[in-house]
Amino acid sequence: MPHPASNFGVQSWCFRHFKDNPTVADKVKEIGVSSIELCGVHADFDDPKNFAKVVKIYKDKGVEIVSLGVQTFKGDDAEKKWFECAAIAGAQHISAHFQVDSFATAVPRTAALTQDFGIKVGIHCHGGYQFGGSPDILDHLMSLGGGHIGLCIDTAWCMQIGPQQGNPAAWVKRYGDLVFGVHYKDFTFGPDASWRDVVVGTGTLDLPAFVAALDAANFKGMAVLEYEGDVENPVPALTQCVSEIKALAAN
Repeated sequence: MPHPASNFGVQSWCFRHFKDNPTVADKVKEIGVSSIELCGVHADFDDPKNFAKVVKIYKDKGVEIVSLGVQTFKGDDAEKKWFECAAIAGAQHISAHFQVDSFATAVPRTAALTQDFGIKVGIHCHGGYQFGGSPDILDHLMSLGGGHIGLCIDTAWCMQIGPQQGNPAAWVKRYGDLVFGVHYKDFTFGPDASWRDVVVGTGTLDLPAFVAALDAANFKGMAVLEYEGDVENPVPALTQCVSEIKALAAN
């Protein structure tokens, strides 16, 4: 099984300044990875027919689309198209948000779609200010999903809720096989609780401990790097992020 510090890609949101998919694919390879989680900035997941053209762009460049998202599920019938797009790409994962006013309907419907398509859905934790960011809510949402809805641990947003509850390595141990995806991401925090994106492994995240937890859990899900800084020129920092993570593969 590939080591979790060697088998990862990048979130296309990192390249949101660049709307041209061939350019994005080239930058993916430039930073030293060959897979991507594609977000809505770079494709229309409501249009499966034309999405096939996007998939071909990345395939021709040697970049694998391993996940879509982050998508906000509300339980609408049209959300089936997102799974159709993932299937066209050969992706095995969709990163998801649910909302407080619709989760009771959306989670069971989404769980049914995961079974129909054989594609996993991981709830993307997004800190203390968004629904689905805390363990008690995640526990409830995943229980409603009956084992078909899991977790996508965004390490920075996990930490944003505070060290007692938001420890990424502890979450791996807590959720085990329900960890379907990972966003490698790092923040530093100010005295006013503000946050700032930094190169993964150089901020608050204990990257070695997190990778070790994934390795011990035999993690085999989707993993991508996410760095939101330097929007117009993200390649240098992203390249450093890749090096920080890959350096742990030999340990």
